[in-house]
Amino acid sequence: MKIINDNTCVWLNNLEPRKNFKILKHDQKCDYLIIGAGYTGLSAARKLSEIEPNKKIIIVDAQLAGEGSSSRNSGYLVDTTLNDGFNSNKDINNYKTKVKIYNLGIKTVKSFIKQYQVDCDWNECGKYFASSIIKDISIAKKFSELLSRLNFNNKILNQEELTNKLGTNFYKTAVFTDGGILINPAKLVRAMIDVLPKNIDLYENSPLIKWNKNNNIIDCQFEKNTIQTNKIIFCTNGFLKSLNIKKNFNFPLTLTASMTRPLDDEEFKSIGEPKEWGILPIRPMGATIRFTNDRRLLIRNTAEMKNPYSMSKSELDKRKLLHLKGLIKRFPTLKTNLIEDSWSGIVSRSRNSSQIFEMIDKNTYVAGCYNGSGIGVGTLFGEQIAIMASDQQSDEIEIINKRVKPNWLPPSPILNIGVQARLFFERLRARSEI
Repeated sequence: MKIINDNTCVWLNNLEPRKNFKILKHDQKCDYLIIGAGYTGLSAARKLSEIEPNKKIIIVDAQLAGEGSSSRNSGYLVDTTLNDGFNSNKDINNYKTKVKIYNLGIKTVKSFIKQYQVDCDWNECGKYFASSIIKDISIAKKFSELLSRLNFNNKILNQEELTNKLGTNFYKTAVFTDGGILINPAKLVRAMIDVLPKNIDLYENSPLIKWNKNNNIIDCQFEKNTIQTNKIIFCTNGFLKSLNIKKNFNFPLTLTASMTRPLDDEEFKSIGEPKEWGILPIRPMGATIRFTNDRRLLIRNTAEMKNPYSMSKSELDKRKLLHLKGLIKRFPTLKTNLIEDSWSGIVSRSRNSSQIFEMIDKNTYVAGCYNGSGIGVGTLFGEQIAIMASDQQSDEIEIINKRVKPNWLPPSPILNIGVQARLFFERLRARSEI
């Protein structure tokens, strides 16, 4: 499937354009083939090169490496997520496993950054789960109690405290957790591309058309050429379903985001000169918003089932107006010529917010479906699926395999109807947060 992204992502456009990328032009054979060159695929390739230095490793992406969701997200490296429920010990134990995976992801990213001296605007400033509705204090308190039981430092903040820290009086209550990290996602994935070992061949703008397995050999057909491999690892996250990988356990959503130009001195002063911060909504369809170290605001407040995956300029302009409305109601002192650009991106979701990580057979492996938390988990899963594909084990794999597995999903059109209904319901619940 050929993927064409809009070219309006601010994270990407503020980096120097990459040069000298390769397109698949000849038939090839390899020991390991990785499909997808985002956090997961790049991490898998790097780990395989370490484990199997004498094997031929190829990584292929349908577009430019790292320019899918890896560069298009909000830059949250999360240690916790807010979940309703926890009515039983089983729920809590499942959440403990989820948290362990998040923290292993942070550890994996941090190790990479330290090893290669990566500058990705790393900021351990924590994050806020916030709401503009005062009655949501009950959700905040329930979540805070859970975090305290798990020994996570957290604090419930009121409107005055939030105004002082965020520069807006929009939010009435929030739970602050100090373990969250904000980064520039495009800088991180660009670094992963730059340090790929020399024994790895990376081909870009080369979409996989079809693949089949015959006597333990996998034949992959691309637009003009083929690759024959002994083992294949699928790391395409939001595009797993389009490749018929675990198609009844994941589905894609299209998200859109906007980022402002850097605030001028007057604007910065008008909102109290805050330090960098990140807000996640208490209500699922509320806006995700953050303030960056170079005085920009990013907002994301839409999630849609959309086909095709890319958006036209006119469609992006419609969502830009929604983003601007969300910013102005939070920061009414700011000028209306705020937004520098808007862009779309694809995430992979499961019914119960669980990830996919498994050996389909002894030649085929898959890691993905990160439910919006792919920076840390995707990097972790990439390394660990490489270990699994090389017939090895690790303590991390044991922890990952203890997670709750994704629930089965019905086929289309039933799935589409169900997801659309759920999105409508959540948007209705969170209408004041958009």
